[in-house]
Amino acid sequence: MGLTIGFDISQTGESKAGCGYFAYSLIQTLAECDDENEYVLYPTFGSSFWDPNGRSSIVSVKKDNFGLGLSHSTLEEMRNFWLNPAPDFESKIGQPQVIHANNFFCPRGIQSARVVYTLYDLGFLHYPEFATEMNRITCFSGVFDASLYADFIIAISEHSRKDFLDIFPHYPKDRVVVVHLASRFKMNENLRQPESVSFLRSKQFWLNVGTIEPRKNHRRLVRAYAKLCSDMPDMFPLVLAGGKGWMMDDLVELIEDLSLGDRVILLGYVDDLTLQWLYQSCFAFVYPSLFEGFGLPVLEALNLGAPVITSGTSSLPEVVGDAGILVDPEDEDQIYSAMRRLIKGEVNRQMLIQRGLDRARQFSWATVAKAVKEIYEQVGTGTPRRNTCAANPAARENRADI
Repeated sequence: MGLTIGFDISQTGESKAGCGYFAYSLIQTLAECDDENEYVLYPTFGSSFWDPNGRSSIVSVKKDNFGLGLSHSTLEEMRNFWLNPAPDFESKIGQPQVIHANNFFCPRGIQSARVVYTLYDLGFLHYPEFATEMNRITCFSGVFDASLYADFIIAISEHSRKDFLDIFPHYPKDRVVVVHLASRFKMNENLRQPESVSFLRSKQFWLNVGTIEPRKNHRRLVRAYAKLCSDMPDMFPLVLAGGKGWMMDDLVELIEDLSLGDRVILLGYVDDLTLQWLYQSCFAFVYPSLFEGFGLPVLEALNLGAPVITSGTSSLPEVVGDAGILVDPEDEDQIYSAMRRLIKGEVNRQMLIQRGLDRARQFSWATVAKAVKEIYEQVGTGTPRRNTCAANPAARENRADI
């Protein structure tokens, strides 16, 4: 007899980013390979993330063993439900044996179900100045609760796993496993150029993909690009694709101050078809992020034949291996130098492309889904329930004060 698995799909809507892409790709692949277990998909989950268009845009799975679970009409209703579990809470969410949390929130007060928690990164602790106060509180509360209440943790990189265990050494090491992500794209040589980017010429633009937020290091990238343009007046444009995040309202002003208004192109959030064309058609992908839990855009770029320049920090070397040019993201000159070496032919671009394709083949969503399914079965049928706070009243009381 299979398990009933509650699965958070709250961030899989039309403006999804990192957490949403993980849940979106994983649940679709599980639907392809898992006919044994029952899945209850939660459109609203947790205490902070709220997608006003979620009901119409979240991932849809049309299989008999997949169904939508309870959803909420307002943020306040959702928050009250998940933060203050009623006696019949688990009945209302479909009586799952396993609950998989995917958006930094970790449920508390669960009596029967096991909780599996996806751990992305702890960048908000290493770079608190690059997050809003609300974002820091939300992320820390979720990870801290996971250290107390989660029965099993899936870390998306070895870097994140080690980081978590360094900060929360009380958590059992054998219950934190690494499951690397994968690219959701497949190379398409016949892909047509979307009308929305018809002004771009193939192999004649640099590309960066990611939410416009301080951690992604757009300011240093733009300044490095400005230096490249001063050396090479005919330099082709830098394209930034990604939704608006936070604390970056001055980016447009910086671009104008550097006289790059017609050279740095802010596309905003783009659909998957446009994004794939950008990856496949750029001269190179430049991603000098300061901190990543994994760095999915880098893997997507490798998978679609883009030469990659990225940071030699956090999880990124774990993803890239020897398939890209690694730089110090805090050194604008290194970013500039890597771009210049590539454009001047001092680095073999075709060699980078081939290494990237070879590297990307080591990651697949089929492998991810298989590993996660095995975790569900281990946790749901064999792993004793972790109940740190019940065994440690002091921990419970301390948590109540936060």
